[in-house]
Amino acid sequence: MPRPSKTAPMRRPTNVTLPPDLLAEARALDLNISQACAQGLAAAIASVRARQWLAENREALESSRRYVEENGLPLADFRTF
Repeated sequence: MPRPSKTAPMRRPTNVTLPPDLLAEARALDLNISQACAQGLAAAIASVRARQWLAENREALESSRRYVEENGLPLADFRTF
């Protein structure tokens, strides 16, 4: 079995089910389907993680917003713009 390259990330084979028209168009455009799927999955993961972070930190963000509304920006007197 070949050894994985230290520069190439590890990859695992998997099966995905795609709409036939989407797959045909990707092939016609000579897209790397594995790479495109990985990029799409990475974008979906980032989107979900961002929503989770906002949900988990909503209270702190709202508290900070209220503080600024009531008291102004901290160190605002030192701003030069």
